[in-house]
Amino acid sequence: MTSQTITAAASGTWKLGDRTVNRIGFGAMRLPQHGEAFAADAVPRDRDQAIGVLRRAVELGVNHIDTAEFYFSPLRSANELINQALAPYPDDLVITTKVGPGRAPSGKWLPHATPGQLRGQVEENLRRLGRDHLDVVNLRIVGTDSIAERFGALAELREAGLIRHLGLSNVRPHHLVEAESIAPVVCVQNMYGLGASREQRDFLRICGEQHIAFVPFYSIAGTGRTAGATTGHSPEVHAVARAHGMSAAQIRLAWTLHQGPHVLAIPGTGDLDHLAQNVAVGSLRLSEEELAVLDPLHHKTA
Repeated sequence: MTSQTITAAASGTWKLGDRTVNRIGFGAMRLPQHGEAFAADAVPRDRDQAIGVLRRAVELGVNHIDTAEFYFSPLRSANELINQALAPYPDDLVITTKVGPGRAPSGKWLPHATPGQLRGQVEENLRRLGRDHLDVVNLRIVGTDSIAERFGALAELREAGLIRHLGLSNVRPHHLVEAESIAPVVCVQNMYGLGASREQRDFLRICGEQHIAFVPFYSIAGTGRTAGATTGHSPEVHAVARAHGMSAAQIRLAWTLHQGPHVLAIPGTGDLDHLAQNVAVGSLRLSEEELAVLDPLHHKTA
């Protein structure tokens, strides 16, 4: 079986609220441009290429797409690309978006939205995606302050029918406790991958115990973050990759998926070959011996 014929179904499934998704999804952050996301000199991606990647992702069984209204470059908006490529949307497709951060048309970052501004961000996501409701909305934050007012504002929009499910992004465990006292939380989206901190590892475990989806970002990029995949792979990662005839990036992604059945990956790309490689990772089963080689790389970080 070639990577081109492996579908996202090979990764298994998990539920986001009442919606079942394959554990390999797609992140739209890199779709609007070439190179680093949010760069001031970003070169817009060819529209047909971006649309082709989105349609191929769905053909390969991807039914969980992560996006945000602030994912855009000059001339390209991730939400508009998703709308153009996939509407009318398949019944099983779950689109997750984020609110909180905002960018001016120039690309300049704005202060995070106040509780009163969140409705406008939700409505803008609805407009560009061409939806009458959003499947999942994550409140993305920076810092450790209380999220009660902001999450409460989203809970009101959920009650009004504009949002189906709520999640959190870039948060700490105490934020999850605070949010759950207001409304159900179906997912936590945080940075995670080989080398994650002890606090990050504990949070992933807590989510699993509560049957909350954990959605790691930068699991391939690592310290490269918005710039893309890291090139600083250890010899151990390269050795496991050679044994499977896969890339080091694929092994990093596979290891992340092995951290629990509640882990949902959202690797992003604007390249059809990379898309197929990412989806193919869902079929890879690392042995106990291979995990024993890779896990110490993870646990070196306190």
